Amino acid sequence: GDVPIPKVGDKRWANMRSGHEQYCIGHMYEAAVAWYQATGKRNLLEAMEKNADLICSIFAPGKRTEPDGHQEIEIGLVRLYRITGNEKYLKQAKFFLDQRGRLGNRIKGELYGEYGQDHIPVIEQTEAVGHAVRAVYMYSAMADIAAITGDMDYHKAIKLIWDDIVESKVYITGGIGSRRKGESFGEKYQLPNETAYCETCASIGSAMWNHRMFLLSGQAKYMDMVERIIYNAFLAGISLEGNSFFYPNRLTSVKGEKRSPWFGCACCPSNVCRFLPSIPGYAYANTGDAVYVTLFIAGKTDIDMKGKTVSITQQTRYPWDGAVAITIDSDKPAGFE
Repeated sequence: GDVPIPKVGDKRWANMRSGHEQYCIGHMYEAAVAWYQATGKRNLLEAMEKNADLICSIFAPGKRTEPDGHQEIEIGLVRLYRITGNEKYLKQAKFFLDQRGRLGNRIKGELYGEYGQDHIPVIEQTEAVGHAVRAVYMYSAMADIAAITGDMDYHKAIKLIWDDIVESKVYITGGIGSRRKGESFGEKYQLPNETAYCETCASIGSAMWNHRMFLLSGQAKYMDMVERIIYNAFLAGISLEGNSFFYPNRLTSVKGEKRSPWFGCACCPSNVCRFLPSIPGYAYANTGDAVYVTLFIAGKTDIDMKGKTVSITQQTRYPWDGAVAITIDSDKPAGFE
């Protein structure tokens, strides 16, 4: 990638538009939750709670109101809320989202424009515009909040944006972001192959968002997009050996392209490391009395259903072979099918 590294300055929160401070913090929140879930250790989680408390004290009504230039902290704040139960973090995530498109009390008195989805309020947005990674991270957070709070304005907005992308702004691979300039969505049907951008991070973000849309609605079309992305747009971004990467992913190339071991802007390789281990978590979903098989992946899982454990085994060579055998443990709860 040839993305310039922004200069933050020597003061905290001085360059909210392009400093990426809250973007990095959001990833740290996610890491803290994952570390706690994996180990039971609260050391990183407690540190990030202190950080979130600081953020909440600085960015609030009547204080500073500008959102981050690169969305991510909203996802992290929702994760903190889910693991701690502290509603302050959920409200802060929604606060940041609701400040987009509104000048409020920003120290520089400026909107970031379409590039950062900061041109109009999020509930008024109906088309995918601007930097593709920023966009799908924002839509993911909106889906989280719509699911938790039942906010129908958020739900309506992201459904319209999803329709816009699927109807006119997504490649056959599931890749998004057709323009190198601004790593951004193009106009409707602007989907060139040789100059396609299709950033690996955008594919990951789109899979995260589509998974959330499925959890919000139960509709298979969203998991169809997740599957398309995983096996095509995302997978192109990493070599078979797992040690070299594409930042953009062209669909065709006359001279050929070689993956790189690293990039000056290293979001894609590190995002691959985050996303690959998470894929098993996308394979099933349940509502308490129903299980959804959402990806065809060989393996076995145990799911708690009404206090009893249901074991599900998949046997398949998918995607090389479309045959899938699913075995459900016979000791299943009454009424479960």
